[in-house]
Amino acid sequence: MNSTAARPDVSTRRLVVMDVDSTLITQEVIELLADHAGTRELVTEVTERAMRGEIDFGESLRERVATLAGVPVSAFEDVLERVTLTPGARELVAEFQGRGWTVALVSGGFEEIVAPLAASLGITHFRANRLEVVDGLLTGRTTGPVIDRATKEVTLRELAASEGVDMADTVAIGDGANDLDMIGAAGIGIAFAAKPVVVAQAPFSVPGPRLDAVLEIIDASGRTA
Repeated sequence: MNSTAARPDVSTRRLVVMDVDSTLITQEVIELLADHAGTRELVTEVTERAMRGEIDFGESLRERVATLAGVPVSAFEDVLERVTLTPGARELVAEFQGRGWTVALVSGGFEEIVAPLAASLGITHFRANRLEVVDGLLTGRTTGPVIDRATKEVTLRELAASEGVDMADTVAIGDGANDLDMIGAAGIGIAFAAKPVVVAQAPFSVPGPRLDAVLEIIDASGRTA
């Protein structure tokens, strides 16, 4: 065997943009919040339909968030305690950062959870929806623009431009139909533990369970002798 076999070329600086729910973490945050509203079954059913691409994400988000009306903001603390990183997620982020690559999170979930999660991993770039709060209770509405399928791709492109990274050197990782645009736009688009519709359309796919398995795909695209 040749001891000088091809090795990954890590000299290329990349931008890696990852989905959060069911990608970076094993859960769907909105389902954890729905536990506090007693609407988990309904929310889970709508989430599944949205991730399969059967209904518009924005519509599904409005429908699901409406069920959270009256939930106290103290629920965020409980959800953060229950959130579990996908196996290999922490190691993968650390490897990317060790290479000097920029890591960003873009989520159809909620900034109230994504922000502290990002901070715990040393990630400074993130974008997510925000939940409207009045008198310490969720109103059942979001504020600001909805982070949907189109917005995820726009975020990838904007970050690439601001970071000075060519789109060919970007990586996008996600599991749901709302990740397909950014997966398709990235230099390396990876479906992770994804719905069949996503696996069918993504250039690459990793079934899981470890998120750091995507590294093999990324490194294979930049081998040097």
